[in-house]
Formats: sequence, structure tokens, C-alpha cells
Amino acid sequence: MTEKTDSCFTKGADAVLSIPPNSSIPIAYHPLFGPHNDLLLLELDEKLLPDVINQRVSLRGQPDEDAVLCTQSKTYAIKFVGTSNSVFLVPPSDQFSVNEEGEDPESNAASVLKVAPGTMELVEVAPRIDKLKLLLSENPYIFDEVNEIYDSGLYQWDDLTDRVQASDEELRSALRVLSAVEINGYWRIVDQKYMDRILSMLINNSLLNDWSLNALNEDKVVESLVKDGFSRVIARHCLEVFGSKTNGESVWGLDEKRVCVHFARGILSSFGKMKMESFMEEWVRKVPGGMVVSFEMLEGEVLVEKLGIQSWVYGFSVSSLPSDPANRFSRLFQERSKWDWKDLHPYIRDLSVPGLTSDGLLLKYTRRTQPTANSEPVFTAR
Repeated sequence: MTEKTDSCFTKGADAVLSIPPNSSIPIAYHPLFGPHNDLLLLELDEKLLPDVINQRVSLRGQPDEDAVLCTQSKTYAIKFVGTSNSVFLVPPSDQFSVNEEGEDPESNAASVLKVAPGTMELVEVAPRIDKLKLLLSENPYIFDEVNEIYDSGLYQWDDLTDRVQASDEELRSALRVLSAVEINGYWRIVDQKYMDRILSMLINNSLLNDWSLNALNEDKVVESLVKDGFSRVIARHCLEVFGSKTNGESVWGLDEKRVCVHFARGILSSFGKMKMESFMEEWVRKVPGGMVVSFEMLEGEVLVEKLGIQSWVYGFSVSSLPSDPANRFSRLFQERSKWDWKDLHPYIRDLSVPGLTSDGLLLKYTRRTQPTANSEPVFTAR
């Protein structure tokens, strides 16, 4: 049996919150009772409370998209969950106040402002990065672009956070993966042919000046490229894309794998499908002296096709594939109806779905067959 307490003489949420166990309080319609569609209940994991309370979250999405909630480092889908129980919203005493003439006569009761049909729940999801690729691919930075006097089709940081459903940290990480660079306040992807031209110029300057590709002085490299007509921003970007710092803040070494993969992409872009022997010969000829190519470098970059006794190779880069798992697997099975594990793995290992392991992704999107215990598994579309 419950009993009424003195707390019922205080209207508002504070009266409800102070009810002792096994006690009750009368309720009544608030004078402003109504649907109040601008008020929604959000159920949160306790770890997210500090971010919400301190306003470190944001809602992101365009009018035609389902909104997501982003913290500084994660993205959450917002799901509505209905409830069969009545959920009463009782505002604090100092909110939604009305004048004395409009006061509810049942002054001892807690005033219910709204009956909520359900709550909004948060589910962590992978950032929706494919749109970022699409936006930045609209207008890549090209060599002939000397004076940028327009901003049509270009995006600043605020434009990207407004359009791309990803947290700030996830967005910055995606920009690094895409090798994007900020030029005059706008984030750009640099045209592949332009990157090839500046890398070739950097290597030529190194040969002319007898610079080691493993110990490049940043200031000297940048100055030489500026004299060749490149901007300082692009010159430094070339070092960041193809190298890493080796000694202090100003000495760089070119990364052998990144440089070799770049030239392999260029060859296959120009020639298309090639015999393996012809491709390897051209690849060895293209890379700088002292660098050693290995076909293992091209995992996730090329596919090999057997035609009779000949092996042919063609470009198929994981970077060109959708980041959404469903679309990724769909694209993969358009390319091949069957995949051996050794070929499939490089094209799915970058997929990250909160709450779902790599084995879970394979179970959800593929069928696995293994003719014998010792044979390699084969994957087909589910």
C-alpha cells in the first residue's frame, strides 16, 4: 500500500524526484499539456552523459538523411523505440509556468506536460565516409590550377562537418586516408597525375643534387620544388604522402612501399590489363633506383586473372570501394562471383562496424564453402 507524502505540495519534477520508495503522488494535466513534438526523450549510456551535459555533441545530417549524433570521436545512429507504457513528462517547477488564473486548481498534483510515446536510443555506427570521397572528388586539385579565384564546388572544414556524418576525429582520420590537403582554407584531393608529376620532380631533383631519398632535408626539397613552379603547401604535402620523418622535424625519408605502389597504379591506369611479366618489367623500370619492388606490396591494389597459362594483372584498389559493408561486398561480388580468402582479405580488412567482428561480417554478407579440410575456403554472395 502506498501513501501520499508532503512532497506532493511541491509542483513540478522536483516533487516526483523526491518521492520515497513505496510512495505515490497525484498527477494532473498541466495547463500547457499537449503533443509538444519539439520535446523528445533521449536514453543515454552513462559514459555519454558528460559529453551531452557539457554540449560536446552535435547532430549531423542533411534534410534527406537520418540524423546522427556525434561526439568528438564517435558517431551514433538515432533510433526511435516505442513503449506500451505511459511515460509522463513533468517539467521543473520554474519551466512552462503560467499565470495564477491559468493555474491548475489541483495544486498538490505534479503537472504532466506531455505523454511520450517512446524514447530515442543511440547505437554506435561506422562513420559515413563515402560522401566525403564523393564531395572531394568533385573538384580535385590539378596542376594547371595556378590562381584559385573561385570556391565553387570546394569545401572548408565547417562545410564538411555539416555534410558528412562523422565525428571530428573520424573525419580527420578519413581526410588522412584520402591524402587530402587544405589549400587556401579548402580541403582538396590532389589529382593523381599532378602527384605523379611532383613526385617525379622530387626524385629528379634528388638525383641532380645527390640527395639520399632516405634523408631529405625538408627546406631544401621544398625550395627546389617551389623553383619548379609548385606551391609550398603542395611540396610539403608530397613529402607527407610519400614519406615520413626520420630524424627530428626537418628530415624525411621516402617510403619504399608507398612510392612503388604509386608507380604501379600509374602503369595500370595507363595500360589497363597487362601480362604479369610485362607489368613487372615496366614497374621495375619506373621506380627510383635503390628501391625494390615486391608483388606483395600490391595487396588490395591489383587482381590477378589466369587466362590459360598466362597470368594477367589489372588495377582494383580498395581505396575506390565503398566503406559501407553492404555496398562493399556488393561491389566485390560484381567483380568476382567467387573469392579465395587470400584475395578477399585485403579488400575487407579495413571495414570496421561497431559490435560486429570480421567473422560476423563474413557470416552476414557471404557464404563460405570448403571442398576439403585442406583446401582454401571460397566465398560467394549470400
